[in-house]
Amino acid sequence: MKLAIVLTAALAAFPAQAADKVRFGTNWLAQPEHGGFYQAVADGTYARYGLEVEIVQGGPQANNRLLLPTGRIEFAMGGNMIQAFSAVEQNVPTLVVAASFQKDPQVFIAHPGVGHDTFKSLAGAPIFLGTDFVAASFPWFVTEHGFREQDVRPYNYNPGPFLANKQSVQQGYATAEPFVIEKQAGFKPNVFLLADNGFDTYSTTIETRLDLVQKKPDLVQRFVDASAIGWRNYMNGDNAKANALIKRDNPEMTDEQIAYSIAKMKEYGIVDSGDSLTLGLGAMTDARQKSFFDKMVKTGVFKPDLDYKKAYTLQFVNKRVGLDAK
Repeated sequence: MKLAIVLTAALAAFPAQAADKVRFGTNWLAQPEHGGFYQAVADGTYARYGLEVEIVQGGPQANNRLLLPTGRIEFAMGGNMIQAFSAVEQNVPTLVVAASFQKDPQVFIAHPGVGHDTFKSLAGAPIFLGTDFVAASFPWFVTEHGFREQDVRPYNYNPGPFLANKQSVQQGYATAEPFVIEKQAGFKPNVFLLADNGFDTYSTTIETRLDLVQKKPDLVQRFVDASAIGWRNYMNGDNAKANALIKRDNPEMTDEQIAYSIAKMKEYGIVDSGDSLTLGLGAMTDARQKSFFDKMVKTGVFKPDLDYKKAYTLQFVNKRVGLDAK
């Protein structure tokens, strides 16, 4: 008994180590496509990994990628690997350390019943695209699938022009724009996931600074692992508290939109498919990275001598994290 009292007193003299405070910047307003990170906050997963995580919401007036290399945030959500390869090109010392999405959720959307029922049939149709997509991604679709630059129309994130022209095609995300179109126009559009048609980039990546990887690899590992568990719990468990946090940060988000987005992430295997089924969530491979880089070289987006492997590291992934929670 005396020994127990002495040990208790000794432990009380050395309080538990304070959690490491980190800031994670997302790439847009809070949404279910960020759900795993909100889940890890809401259900205490980050806390169990010794982390106190502040999610810094992105949006039209924010560019969290710029905050990462300057040290104002510790982690940032990337879009796809084009951004990461560009960072190498510009000598920005950042690294992709995990891929939350095995498939890029970008889609092309077409009207039903007008002959646009296959991906191949979309080439030659007027297509509404954003400027970033035209500059970085569309050249591959021109080269590989026969799309034409002269068919591009400016996309202002309003489905109105697409709805007005039944022969047109529009870019979007599998988890968002088709839902908006169904609600506004009352029909289900044809939806083609770009990832299922050769556009094999990773998406919704976790990026950090090279110096953090070198000086605090344990911190990076804990954030990657806890985020993977967060995604597993969000997609397969009780996500009510995480969704409440999402709606708190983005009051325009609705329960109906959240349910639709989660269902589509499951349907298309956005979060969990391919390598993640055996390697764990967040998985990446050299072969996948090379495949996508070679595609971008083929279309002239990047030069072949770019050291693209500087854009990412496999140090923190492929450890089967979260597989036991399926």
